Amino acid sequence: MTIAQRLDLSNEGSVPCKDDVGGLSCALAEASPTEIIAAAIDNVAPGKLCLVSSFGTESAVLLAFMAEVDRTLPVVFLDTGWLFEETLAYRDTLIDRLGLTDVRTIHPDADRLAALDADRSLWDSDPDACCRIRKVEPLARALAGFDGWLNGRKRYQGGLRSSIPVVERDGSRLKFNPLATLERADLEAARARFDLPPHPLAAKGFASVGCMPCTSRARPDEDGRAGRWRGRDKAECGIHTLLSTL
Repeated sequence: MTIAQRLDLSNEGSVPCKDDVGGLSCALAEASPTEIIAAAIDNVAPGKLCLVSSFGTESAVLLAFMAEVDRTLPVVFLDTGWLFEETLAYRDTLIDRLGLTDVRTIHPDADRLAALDADRSLWDSDPDACCRIRKVEPLARALAGFDGWLNGRKRYQGGLRSSIPVVERDGSRLKFNPLATLERADLEAARARFDLPPHPLAAKGFASVGCMPCTSRARPDEDGRAGRWRGRDKAECGIHTLLSTL
């Protein structure tokens, strides 16, 4: 059954659907990542869809699926000022490997940093505030011109991500989660199929990579995101929890 046929069924009520994005999320519930990306392109106005990527340890697969569908889609990359040099190098490697044509690197507002984090210690005293001025606020500005965006969250990552839908509302925008239903084995199979290079820090025990001060190695028996904000009551930077409030 095609995506269009599934969407027709969901609109007729043959498929249970209670979300506020009509039947789209239901129609895509069992779709492949490329089908979801193609549907996002079809359902968002031309030039109004982007992909947001951290170019972290699990970022390459979503970028590869996107490149399979349309390598010219804008990719928004947030350089917080605290990223590992290896992440910046990985960004450049994937741009070249996948032939991405529109990767936009954005930065925090310099005046906000000067006013609130002049000594660069905010990550330690108030990590939520640090994430807000270095991640959430800059991304909110970058997404202002878009009506929809793609991101790489997966349900198997647990926590607040364990029940994410394939499509959801993010304020006035549509938010697509093309990898939501994939298992870790699916991700690794896709990585092998695309012959994607690993993040340089993966071999050093970093299962999930963010900003340097708040990223540590994870043990083999730990969840992949265990190394993020270790020892703190914090599991998300705010991009997926606060962005729509700005």
